[in-house]
Amino acid sequence: MTSPGHGFDSDQNRTSPEVRGTVLVIGATGYIGRFAIARLKNSGYRVRAVARDRNRAEAPGAHQTPALRALVDEWVIAPDPLRTVDASVMEGVDHVFSALGVTRQKADPWDVDFRLNLKYLQLAEQQEVGSFLYVGVMAAEAGTSAVARAKHAFMQVLRRSAVVSQIVNPSGYFSDLTEIFDLAKRGVGLGLGEGGTRLSPIHGEDLARFCVDKLGGERGIWDVGGPQVLTYRDVVDLAFAAAGTAPRYLRVPPGIQTPAVWVADRLGPRTASLTRFFLEGLQTDSAATPYGVRTLDEYFAQLAQGGR
Repeated sequence: MTSPGHGFDSDQNRTSPEVRGTVLVIGATGYIGRFAIARLKNSGYRVRAVARDRNRAEAPGAHQTPALRALVDEWVIAPDPLRTVDASVMEGVDHVFSALGVTRQKADPWDVDFRLNLKYLQLAEQQEVGSFLYVGVMAAEAGTSAVARAKHAFMQVLRRSAVVSQIVNPSGYFSDLTEIFDLAKRGVGLGLGEGGTRLSPIHGEDLARFCVDKLGGERGIWDVGGPQVLTYRDVVDLAFAAAGTAPRYLRVPPGIQTPAVWVADRLGPRTASLTRFFLEGLQTDSAATPYGVRTLDEYFAQLAQGGR
């Protein structure tokens, strides 16, 4: 395998006349990144993907995401991209697709969501890349967690860039709700208060299609969700129905947020940030423009049949 700055690992013919352009995908091995690569490849784009470990990337991912073997034309293997990725990563690139961000991995959101995205944006500006599409999160400007603040800070920089900026903010991912199904299998559903917060989670395949259809078009910001607008309690009930267990919803008082964050703060900055991020998400309406065809009850039904 080659290292950044010294060429790329190529698996495909580089001279296909049908190629619509080369897209650099960062955050390639995550939930959205994997679906995005599959969609890009099927839409006629040439894909260059950045990954820390090629073997892991080419294997099937979590939450029913595709393996990337045969879908990536060029690999950039970068175990430490903040230090090793250089301008060569943008050579011949027409568009950047970033699904890069911290969720549960052990990393500082300011290093990943902000600094690493910023590094790629600066390289894209130097090479005058056509567009930079970033998958963010709804209501980041109102969040107090490091995750939300780092995402919001990058989106502000991206909006001012000379590169055409495209920001897509999903309401939430099906993958994020897998843990609700896992709890329902054990006969438990947890929620803040009555669970009336509204959301419209979207399947990764539908979100990828939305993003790729926007890629290279006009500058803009779009909030997008799946075809269903649900309350958090609706989500829990769908999980119980799919799991075939008797509904037992445990109401956690909304006031629990302050002591929960207090405890998380003392367990370390990463735990504190993720706790704030998820608790705020449970209390913030995030229903967005409906898009796609995949429904959450279908996803939960697949989980019940062993689909992971």
